[in-house]
Amino acid sequence: MLRTVRATRYVTPLREGGSLPAIVEADDLGLYVLKFRGAGQGSLALVAEVIAGELARMLGLRVPELVLVEVDHALGRNEPDQEIRELLQASTGLNLALDYLPGSLTFDPAAGDPIDEETASRTVWFDSFVVNVDRTARNPNLLTWHKALYLIDHGAALYFHHNWRSALQLAANRFAPIRQHVLLPWAARLPQVDECLRPLVSESQINRILELVPEEWFLPRSTTEAPFDARTAYREFFLHRLQAASDFVEEAMCARAELF
Repeated sequence: MLRTVRATRYVTPLREGGSLPAIVEADDLGLYVLKFRGAGQGSLALVAEVIAGELARMLGLRVPELVLVEVDHALGRNEPDQEIRELLQASTGLNLALDYLPGSLTFDPAAGDPIDEETASRTVWFDSFVVNVDRTARNPNLLTWHKALYLIDHGAALYFHHNWRSALQLAANRFAPIRQHVLLPWAARLPQVDECLRPLVSESQINRILELVPEEWFLPRSTTEAPFDARTAYREFFLHRLQAASDFVEEAMCARAELF
């Protein structure tokens, strides 16, 4: 299970994020980057953060620790910024945060930041698997910390859950957006990584990760539709997505070949 902490102090907003995340201090005295359920992207962005983040960790990639954070209504009581105060009030209850990595820097290939072929290939495979469109040179969502690469901000992944009718169609998709992936030029080991990672994505591991998501974050479908179990629907997507691995790996390899 993910650890649960209580936010005790709002430190500062991170205004470069569209959902206005913030650095907060918690009752364990740790600092965290808090993602609010009351932000415009809603609770489904937090669902994607948990599922994609823990899948990445399971596949051997580095992700800051994810924790559940209780936000009390009193946290924003004295906040002078009305936008922040309203966001805190709308996010009372259970939210999500990443461990704050002090001194970390955004990965910048133009500045010559190093990246090894294995990590690049695993990251490209992972982002294809979870249909993450948000790992571009413009917005890499990668941090370098103590000479290691960390993956952050997966709220844009699994975007089919905003329209479940598209889920199985997307599961079979070759995922052309991988052509914009910031690490694609270094992903020279895609066939080897594919062979290594596929066996790791077992149904039991998928179920384990899905159980980490708080039930209250799943949004029910219309009451006029058939009964809907979110965890079952996500599991079916991933099992179908795994069957398309050869296709999305081929798409990534073809896109990479066009770069040289």
